[in-house]
Amino acid sequence: MRSQGYVTMLDPFQLLYGKRMGGLLFIPALMGEIFWSAAILSALGATLSVIVDININMSVVISALIAIFYTLVGGLYSVAYTDVVQLFCIFLGLWISVPFALSNPAVSDISITAKEVIYQSPWLGKIVPEDKWLWADNFCLLMLGGIPWQVYFQRVLSASSATYAQVLSFLAAFGCLVMAVPSVLIGAIGASTDWNQTTYGSLAPKDKDESDMILPIVLQHLCPPYISFFGLGAVSAAVMSSADSSILSASSMFAKNIYQEAFRQSASDWEIVWVMRCTIFVFGAAATAMALLTGSVYGLWYLSSDLVYVIIFPQLLSVLFVKGTNTYGSVAGYTFGLLLRIGGGEPYLKLPPFIYYPGWVTQEKVHHLTGDVEYFIQQRFPFKSVSMLASLLANIGFSYLTKYLFESGMLSHKYDFLDAVVSKHSKEIMDKTTLVNNQDNIRLAEMAPVRQALGASRGGTFTNTEILSDDGGSSPEPSENED
Repeated sequence: MRSQGYVTMLDPFQLLYGKRMGGLLFIPALMGEIFWSAAILSALGATLSVIVDININMSVVISALIAIFYTLVGGLYSVAYTDVVQLFCIFLGLWISVPFALSNPAVSDISITAKEVIYQSPWLGKIVPEDKWLWADNFCLLMLGGIPWQVYFQRVLSASSATYAQVLSFLAAFGCLVMAVPSVLIGAIGASTDWNQTTYGSLAPKDKDESDMILPIVLQHLCPPYISFFGLGAVSAAVMSSADSSILSASSMFAKNIYQEAFRQSASDWEIVWVMRCTIFVFGAAATAMALLTGSVYGLWYLSSDLVYVIIFPQLLSVLFVKGTNTYGSVAGYTFGLLLRIGGGEPYLKLPPFIYYPGWVTQEKVHHLTGDVEYFIQQRFPFKSVSMLASLLANIGFSYLTKYLFESGMLSHKYDFLDAVVSKHSKEIMDKTTLVNNQDNIRLAEMAPVRQALGASRGGTFTNTEILSDDGGSSPEPSENED
């Protein structure tokens, strides 16, 4: 994708499946970005409310306004440069708090409390056999659902070369493992503490339904005040780093793939930049509103990858690696995946299921402080992964079916209303730069790449201006065998 000179993740979809399909795929991508931004803004609000003792809604709004403001002003450059500082703050702030929390007299040895009951139940936990498929489903969701994100591809596509983009990706994977260690340790510390010896109180956080706020609670009650503020700085930096990237990525997809491609092909660079700025504010406001209205950071974290995994991931596999898929298959895959996923319900959104997959059970959730009991349907069947696979197979199956029906003459060419099969292979209609030797089965990789015509202002907003200058992958001139 980097070598082809794409500006956003949706570019290959619109190139192969058309502008309307690209608009449909923008919806789950946008929801993923807004869910993610809302999750991290909600986490910051909870942290600030615990450590600084200010109103949680006020802290969410202030944090969102700061991130929106510098993203509006600087675009991708401000996001990239602030991320360098924020990454350093995260690493330093989290690691510096771990030794102080571990050395607190109220904390037991975490290696012992991993398997033995001291003050609370062991923190290591176990997976019961009935839930193994549920865990496997969520594991795949969080792993594979983290790939097709514009927030990731905006860094890949703005790298100075394709090789550099690959190196950065592998380094980031290693960095994620390193950065996760202090969070795991802080969670283990929270489960190994006699909270009766602290200013928090006699009940453990999980008995107050505050497990998702264990990080700020540990910083506040087990660390000295100046250390807790270092930790607060780490959380704030992490949230700003993620929120600005997500908001920018959503607005860049809208400006490039929706506004310009679908409505205003002749839009100037200045106009595109201002559309981006307006949508940065709109999407930032939407994420802030969701952060204020929702009650579960953990739930939003799962939901941010959900539709991306079920809908966009199989579409990305198809558009890049499966030869012969077309718009009809893409629509079918989108529909199958969406119906099967929504049919399973979603407890976090209070959405009841209308498809009861094998192994479903009714669970009850007890709110410890109020005593209220809440009942919900839990699908133990890995229906999210099944929905993803169904979407992939539907895309491939319907693509080949429609191709066979139209090319064999069983369906008249006039019924190709999406122009996905017949007109795609017509020399009169097809742009000459996409004509190649094998005209019956045109693959994305075979299409002659075209240099993106970017002005200075829009180029600085969307992508690195050097994106199209290397590897010889951007030349609009076809090779001799593509004559």
